[in-house]
Amino acid sequence: MKSVLGLVIISSIVITSNIVLAQEQSLKIVYPPAQHQTIARKVFFIGTAPSKGQVFINGKPIARSKAGHFAPSFPLELGENTFKIRYQEQEVQIKVTRVSSQPEIPQGLTFAKDSLTPAVDIAKLPGELICFSAIAAPSASVSVKLGNQTIPLLPQQQVAQLPPNSAALTGQNQPSVQGNTGKYAGCTTVAVAGDLGQPQFQLTLNGKTITQPGSGKITILSPTQSEVIEVTADSGVARTGPSSDYSRLTPLPKGTQATVTGKHGEWLRLDYGAWINSKETRVLAGAIPPSTIIRSVGYRKRSGVTEMVFPLQVPVPVSVQQSDRNFTLTLHHTTAQTDIIPLDDNPVISRLDWQQLPTSSQIGQGGVQYSFRLKSDRQWGYKLRYEGTSLILALRHPPSGIDVKKQKPLTGIKILVDPGHGGKESGASGPTGYLEKDVNLIVSKLLRDELVKRGATVVMTREDDREVSLADRVAAIDKEEPTVAVSVHYNSLPDEGDAENTKGVGAFWYHPQAHNLAIFMHNYIVNKLGRPSYGVFWDNLALTRPASAPSILLELGFMSNPNEFEWVTDSQSQKKLAKTVADGIVEWFAAGE
Repeated sequence: MKSVLGLVIISSIVITSNIVLAQEQSLKIVYPPAQHQTIARKVFFIGTAPSKGQVFINGKPIARSKAGHFAPSFPLELGENTFKIRYQEQEVQIKVTRVSSQPEIPQGLTFAKDSLTPAVDIAKLPGELICFSAIAAPSASVSVKLGNQTIPLLPQQQVAQLPPNSAALTGQNQPSVQGNTGKYAGCTTVAVAGDLGQPQFQLTLNGKTITQPGSGKITILSPTQSEVIEVTADSGVARTGPSSDYSRLTPLPKGTQATVTGKHGEWLRLDYGAWINSKETRVLAGAIPPSTIIRSVGYRKRSGVTEMVFPLQVPVPVSVQQSDRNFTLTLHHTTAQTDIIPLDDNPVISRLDWQQLPTSSQIGQGGVQYSFRLKSDRQWGYKLRYEGTSLILALRHPPSGIDVKKQKPLTGIKILVDPGHGGKESGASGPTGYLEKDVNLIVSKLLRDELVKRGATVVMTREDDREVSLADRVAAIDKEEPTVAVSVHYNSLPDEGDAENTKGVGAFWYHPQAHNLAIFMHNYIVNKLGRPSYGVFWDNLALTRPASAPSILLELGFMSNPNEFEWVTDSQSQKKLAKTVADGIVEWFAAGE
């Protein structure tokens, strides 16, 4: 699934016998690489050797599959860990360095490198908290001078350390409370707009004092001179915070206007609470904070979709929420003057309700929330765009003409199949060095053939070993508007995982409209083939994010598991798997009839 796992074939092998030639070596270590660095407390070794004889790691025999594959895990001490993997006369030496996730605490009269925050230029509204932090010797006295204020930074004794998101894949995503010796923090507010420049950090230790400027400038914004931006990207990425680490919110259609209420480096906080990268926007000189009224809402039926038209005075930010039989659209900074909404009997919509929301930000007005009561539990995709200042919401109609009793039950159904990775993006690697991208393509082609037999029109994002960007794969879904989209992958784990014992089928979804499909396909494959279950996950993946169709990603097994790898690479099992996935898609459609 993830090429970031660094699954690389090691080419350097230490030969302890002059008789064995390099080209005849039969011990292969695929992961980790010879000089591996990690913050994990353990690491696994993926590789293979002939099934006869034993493989030893640091003198201890390890368990292997019938074919000779292995993936044992070993604990790591902080610093350098040396592992010697031996099979008969062959030996591989790998050094794994475990680095601390905690910053190094300086002992002298100095701040820890890159520890002063904020580290970038920031802008806040008057009265908002401005917080500072630094790392220094535990017995120091630390403060910050900002304008005419001096803010003491006090020692922070304990802090809950959160693991990365990937820890959810290993079942080890609990926080750990650690001592925080050496961290100092404090906050203040400023009531008047202005440019406060760089904060000056002061450190006193053993009677000596140093001053160091922060690397970011601080500005207090004027609410009466607000900067207004317009989204220039086709789909502006809105987030919960000022970096790509923060969660995504409903994307903002091109042309959306919003007031800037805060800045953090290149990130802008917008008036309804979301953050967006400034590279996806442009400043509208002289514009006032956007707000609009709305009167009637119109609609128009087009082939396969119902388009709801929201006439506005200015393109405002929007938010979407989906649930069973409900689709909720919020227009921020909008006030209703609505007396009439026309809506005939519709293939998708049972009823449309609206309500005015209270003011939700320091600038602008509240919003209007539209709740669509739907006729079916299944939603088939949607698109949002601005035409001038009118927002267009396109709700796709359910597919028609499906008859599971027919010889070709998927006639009239378009399915997009995405073979994961390709080209330089090799994905995960199995014990023999066999690459995920290759098995993805094999199984995807087999799946395509099975779907075509059942009458489906199949679109492939790639049909050979070529690199296709994630953006191009997503664009293919939005352009083709398939009935459903399925991305085919095989799995692996981060260092902290148990590669030797973790296996099974996983399904991933993002939008609620894809949840039922993910659950159904996971259960169908597991039950029909008797495969172990890895689970069903909500996951913010590029190939699950398209809203224009129910889109899921299937992880059909683990490349990193020695025993499951044998099933993954067996040609007959691949054919049976492809047939089962195709049958499952047919049954899913049938279950919704």
